[in-house]
Amino acid sequence: MSTATVRSAKEFLYAWEGKDRQGRMQRGEMRAGSENIVNASLRRQGIMVTKLKKRKVGGGRSIKAKDLTTFTRQMATMLRAGVPLLQSFDIVSRSHPNASMARLITDVRNDVETGTSLSAAFRKYPKYFDHLFCNLVEAGEQAGMLELILDRLATYQEKTLAIKGKIKSALTYPIAVMIVAMIVVTIIMLFVVPTFKDVFSQFGAQLPGPTLMVIAISNFFVHYWYVLLGAIVLGGYFAFQSWKRSEAVRTFVDRALLRLPVFGPLIVKGALARWTRTLSTMFGAGVPLVEALDSVGGAAGNIVYQRATEKIQQEVSTGSSLTLSMQSSQVFPPLVLQMASIGEESGSLDSMLAKVADIYEEEVDEMVKALSSLLEPIIIVVLGILIGGLVVAMYLPIFNLGKVVG
Repeated sequence: MSTATVRSAKEFLYAWEGKDRQGRMQRGEMRAGSENIVNASLRRQGIMVTKLKKRKVGGGRSIKAKDLTTFTRQMATMLRAGVPLLQSFDIVSRSHPNASMARLITDVRNDVETGTSLSAAFRKYPKYFDHLFCNLVEAGEQAGMLELILDRLATYQEKTLAIKGKIKSALTYPIAVMIVAMIVVTIIMLFVVPTFKDVFSQFGAQLPGPTLMVIAISNFFVHYWYVLLGAIVLGGYFAFQSWKRSEAVRTFVDRALLRLPVFGPLIVKGALARWTRTLSTMFGAGVPLVEALDSVGGAAGNIVYQRATEKIQQEVSTGSSLTLSMQSSQVFPPLVLQMASIGEESGSLDSMLAKVADIYEEEVDEMVKALSSLLEPIIIVVLGILIGGLVVAMYLPIFNLGKVVG
């Protein structure tokens, strides 16, 4: 079975041309270990190869969510324009700047060419095409509206990518400033303060309390820097492994994130936007509600909403309405519950949830702008107190130099 793992650089991509049983010229690309494998595979498909060119496959960078979003949008555009499916794959793979993504597209295209359904071909690569993606493609194939489903998928991916980017941008700035501040303080403690200490040792007078405290901290840094560095690295590693392997730790972290004083509301609104957008996209594509809820919980990006979705799915499968199940989970605000109730009663659940997603996406955008304006002066004040305090503490003895010398 094929896997989602990127192949090694020793593999080759073959561009071929040949004639089918009706004498028509065909062309395409196939990745294989040798020319004989390509010839044998094409002969089984009734194609007599007339030209075969081997191209070395480059390493390429890792496949990002943006690459998959661009691929989905391009495929939707091609199919809507009436371009055949296999030809669409060829055009998109040849024009893609990422060699790894181009190879993935070619793999999927080859599976489809040998008779595999498109959704089944995507399911062979779960690392890149998740359960939601494959379910929607399968629904589109069965309903005969693949181009419409891919267009909805592309829109969903673009909006999800945009809201994740906004939340990351809001969190990245303060984290980056904190890291820079820690580096600056470390440099001061390791190199600057010891220099001042040597100068102060010649004064022969009692140093001020703040100066003595800074010197003591500096001495600890100088003598035990490797212990601090090791503790930070090992602590970070074990924390990451605990978060990765322990559901209890992930639950604790996700709950704590939702309760953060400044960023908590932003993370909540982002999770709600992704949750409602995902369910709207799935339900609007004709996927049954119980089955759609399979993909919704994970799309929220928070284990609190994932568990709530599992509970909702169980209740809905036993006959409970979506609104009542959401209400019993106690994680959805009144706006979401009200819009879901109206959608259920009017038979327009997908459009109501889409409007909720639009509302929360706009609120996330506004909160990111407000946070950017608010955090900048706060960070400046904090850095001023931290760095300025160190500078003042080290210059206090110099201010009293006249008295000491006298």
